[in-house]
Amino acid sequence: MNIRTATSSDIETLVGIEERAFDPTDRLSRRSFRYLLSKAHGTLLVAEEKKLVRGYAAVLLNTGTALARLYSFAVDEEYRKRGVGNSLLAAAEDVAEKSDGVCLRTEIRKDNESAIRLLNRRGYRRFGILLAHYDDDMDALRYEKTVVSPHGESVWVPYYQQTMDFTCGPAALMMAMQALDPVFTLDRKLETRLWRESTTIFMTSGHGGCGPYGMALSAYHRDFDVEVYVNTATSLFVDSVRSPEKKEVMRLVEEDFLEEIRACSILVHDNGLSLGELEERFRSGWIPVVLISSYRIYQEKFPHWLVVTGFDDRYIYVHDPLIEPERGITFVDRVNMPILKREFERMTRYGKVGQKAALLLRKRSTTAEVPPSRSVS
Repeated sequence: MNIRTATSSDIETLVGIEERAFDPTDRLSRRSFRYLLSKAHGTLLVAEEKKLVRGYAAVLLNTGTALARLYSFAVDEEYRKRGVGNSLLAAAEDVAEKSDGVCLRTEIRKDNESAIRLLNRRGYRRFGILLAHYDDDMDALRYEKTVVSPHGESVWVPYYQQTMDFTCGPAALMMAMQALDPVFTLDRKLETRLWRESTTIFMTSGHGGCGPYGMALSAYHRDFDVEVYVNTATSLFVDSVRSPEKKEVMRLVEEDFLEEIRACSILVHDNGLSLGELEERFRSGWIPVVLISSYRIYQEKFPHWLVVTGFDDRYIYVHDPLIEPERGITFVDRVNMPILKREFERMTRYGKVGQKAALLLRKRSTTAEVPPSRSVS
């Protein structure tokens, strides 16, 4: 059995395998195969025997992260139980490892017993379920296999998908809060309330995003200790706004937040938090919520909030609340995303002046001495 990278001449054969292997609603189209070959960030592998393609595996690599996804996988029925599937999976894992991947993830129909047995034999771990994921309402099971053994520390952090384009900050904050205090219910009502409390600006031309000061106050008023790290006295996100009037509104909102912060026991550090310091604080019980520039993951320049879930020698792990089903990005791609530390340090700068921002949260201790507040100079 020969495993090689697919070419455009394989498309007709691959479409035929799809038609024999899947129901019409689950099949990849010719257009999908062309996209996988020409534009997708990944590899399309085929298993060939006697110069005939008997199966394929499509591996997608997440830009900016160390997470690979087995996007689609099929073997012609008459060639199953002959080791074709096992060879394809081994090759897919090799692609993930050689691309600096930590793990390979996939999702599969709950009733696909043969594929589930194959995943189990190859050491995949089931880590979740997507209810009614397919068009016929069949559930999808989530599996992953570690291809590079991590050695580090992590905490359990629940996952919450942002439901609006402008609520990554509230979604990340919600995940951190429930990890520290399970009493919190994660729903759209809380998501909207947190956004309303902490947004920097709201104008008729669009919804504003959330800055660290408003988010810190939201967490503080829900009984969390909070520390804020920012590396500049310049109003956050102001460079992305052209209108002088809107810039002024943003400045006034931020000034109001800071006045309230000065009346609370919230420490505001006027320096960015280094990755080493971030890891040290995480290991001492704080959960970080960190601002990144989304360009290295999404190729679009917008501020975006993540919550940190773990560290090891090479990687930082995060939950990203943004899911894009229209691009094939699902829950599987955004939970405990491994990002190379050197790559993460490049991400944590936003805008022309390289603004950095992070929140640290922990459950408030009723016996601990409350430190005085210190604001940005």
